[in-house]
Amino acid sequence: MRATTADPKLYASLTDDVVASGSETIGVPTPSTGETLHELPRSSADDVRDAVARARLAQLAWARAGFAERRRVLLRAHDLLLERGDLLLDLAQLESGKTRGQALEELYQAASVTRYNALTAHRVLRGRTRRAGVPLASTTRVRYRAKGVVGVITPWNYALSLAAMDVVPALAAGCAVVQKADDQGALTILALRRAFIDAGVPESLWAVVTGPAAEVGEALTDQVDYICFTGSTATGRRIAEKAGRRLVGASLELGGKNPMIVLDDVDPEQAAADAAYACFSAMGQLCVSIERIYVHRRVAGPFTAALVDRLRSASLGSSLDFSSDYGSLASAAQLERIRGHLDDALAKGATVLVGGSPRPDIGPWFFEPTVLTGVTPEMRVYAEETFGAVASLYLIDSEEEAILAANGSEYGLNASVLTGSRRRGQRVADALEAGSVNINEGYRGTFGSVDAPMGGIKASGLGRRNGPEGLLRFVEPVTISAATGLLTLPRTGRDFDVLAAPFLLLARVLRAARRR
Repeated sequence: MRATTADPKLYASLTDDVVASGSETIGVPTPSTGETLHELPRSSADDVRDAVARARLAQLAWARAGFAERRRVLLRAHDLLLERGDLLLDLAQLESGKTRGQALEELYQAASVTRYNALTAHRVLRGRTRRAGVPLASTTRVRYRAKGVVGVITPWNYALSLAAMDVVPALAAGCAVVQKADDQGALTILALRRAFIDAGVPESLWAVVTGPAAEVGEALTDQVDYICFTGSTATGRRIAEKAGRRLVGASLELGGKNPMIVLDDVDPEQAAADAAYACFSAMGQLCVSIERIYVHRRVAGPFTAALVDRLRSASLGSSLDFSSDYGSLASAAQLERIRGHLDDALAKGATVLVGGSPRPDIGPWFFEPTVLTGVTPEMRVYAEETFGAVASLYLIDSEEEAILAANGSEYGLNASVLTGSRRRGQRVADALEAGSVNINEGYRGTFGSVDAPMGGIKASGLGRRNGPEGLLRFVEPVTISAATGLLTLPRTGRDFDVLAAPFLLLARVLRAARRR
């Protein structure tokens, strides 16, 4: 096991950046051993209010600094992320239990998001001229005003990339951020933030708070001008209700029960490799990972055999290098959740094709990647999001049957189609009810496309991150119209009488010319 570049002094240095006025701390364990990794300060509701107040002052100057200055700072932050890559990878692994490879995906995503927003914000958010309602009478333009202070609530599972996907576009748009970090991902987020502060982001412009959702999360949602949340659908509904009462916007990436369709023209070995990674990257503790596999009966035998062989021979471990294929569950609570879903399914008649057992010989929360068959609607695993280490396999006889089964869920976050024909894959993808669909990949094609929007439909959320859409959520459009003096609009009844016919003629001319 390679020596980590992190150490207790560094942990303490990072956690000093948490906005917390009291002395209370909580021990945060590492999944590799279950032992305490560091002590994390606890913020209070008053700390949240203080952080938001300071962020409001910092935001005024940041917005006035302009796109060029923000671009310079964010590009410097991008370079620092890459320079500090080993540290960020270590922290992501130590806090979440994922493998080096899956941590690397996070680092690459964070850097890509930073570069994209630094270079794109001006193009997307600069003011633009729009056609006036009455040509010659006025000119019209639209400018974008930063919303102010953005609240970001980030989960533990992909702390590095998910933080960047919400925080960086907010900064690029001229907003300030107060972020509630999950305990299990706080070090990673604080190290990410430190790179941006060292690049020139004012310290109070991006504040980090920690603590229980009932106090800190509620206070944050009560104070900010926009809220970004990634987490469960149940919590997302509560946040949406509160934001709605305050008439502030929200973007919510919520739960998923993501399907994969394996058609009868696949290479079974390649499809099994794609399915294994799509289901068990980060041990399935990923909002867009696959939990339902629909396999065409004609290829079910060789596909299933290849999937079982691949998972049985996979390497599980927690080393800070690239020697492991799969890592650990993140916590004891996650292990209990997996056991609950699995025990319920087995008691009601499901069968384990591969996996199904904890691996305490490796670490306290390791669990074998598990695939079930014979799953029926009365089982919890059938429709509930498991969020870790368990996927279910179903046989289908046609594309149509697969599409209906895949769409038969309250969720609509991500979906996948494996096929030997790109045209066939596109046809099936067009019929799926999901915010993102990957052809011959599980989730990384869409997840990594930072120029394209990402989000869910149905119970999987509201709004989109990434792409121009991810920037536009942090601004308010302001329409400004100015009279030209070349043509005076009517003000009296006599004026309207004189101009009625010309105005109606103008409307007909514009229609004939196909002018919008």
